[in-house]
Amino acid sequence: MKPPPLDNTITFVRPKLNLPNFSAKWLIIVPLGIFLIAGFFSSFYTVGPESVAVVQRFGKFQFVADHGLHFKFPYGIDTATIVPIRRQLKLEFGFGTPGATNPDQTSDEGDQERDMVTGDLNAAQVEWIVQYSISSPEKYLYHVRAPGSTLRDLTESAMCEVIGDRTVDEVLTIGRTEIETAALVRLKAALEKLDMGITAEQIQLKNIHPPAPVQRSFDEVNRAQQEREQLINEANGEYNKIIPRAKGLADQRISAAEGFAVQRINEAEGDVARFKQLLIQYDKAPAITKQRLYLETMNEVLPKLGSKIIIDEDAKQFLPLMNLK
Repeated sequence: MKPPPLDNTITFVRPKLNLPNFSAKWLIIVPLGIFLIAGFFSSFYTVGPESVAVVQRFGKFQFVADHGLHFKFPYGIDTATIVPIRRQLKLEFGFGTPGATNPDQTSDEGDQERDMVTGDLNAAQVEWIVQYSISSPEKYLYHVRAPGSTLRDLTESAMCEVIGDRTVDEVLTIGRTEIETAALVRLKAALEKLDMGITAEQIQLKNIHPPAPVQRSFDEVNRAQQEREQLINEANGEYNKIIPRAKGLADQRISAAEGFAVQRINEAEGDVARFKQLLIQYDKAPAITKQRLYLETMNEVLPKLGSKIIIDEDAKQFLPLMNLK
């Protein structure tokens, strides 16, 4: 039996269900309009200035779109994956920053990442970060299934290898810079081998602690080392303050001695020249020159004697001649 037309069915049912009066074509137009509107709004996407969009059509790579507003086929035909290639990203190991926007930045295995064994079979808790950037979005999305997790594993492996080659004293004290450099070299070599489209830029150690049972003893050792460095710095400061002053005083006295030596030499040379002149005059007139020298000498000496009493060598009485007033 042939079914009745759709219009007749609606006309028959409408009075019983109190349906509004519309024709069958609206059942097609309304869904079609919703479909077209949804497709229109899903056909455009925006890429920020720090990112690019990798466009895939039915899952196959098509092209890379730069920042701005772009068109794509809707309903899953085209898919645009935003990749931040102009921004420095980072991964944290052994700790986590709240509110991180990078889904790969932190891990739930923080305690396992932190605990490491050094080359002398001691334990240390190491926290660090790696800063990286995406150099090739196509390789980043297609060469490795999970690039973020893979980068975490590679970084942890490089750090464990470097820590395993050092003693616990190097890890906790003086070897931080060397560890960062060595781990970065190993990580770059691994990334280059896998060709992941990722460039590692820096590895930075954060907090490094000994295991909890020896934490107190280690803190006391650090405190003693800090006090030792403080005393050394104070001694160096006192040395730098006293030594330059002593050197300046020594230079001053040396200069004074050199000046005095020059003065004495000049005086001696002057005395020699004067004596030679006297010798010439003495050779010409010995008696006169001798008398003149005697008088000049007495003229210089007698004023320095103060009060003088001159008596005859035959005098028997001394007191009556003195002025006792």
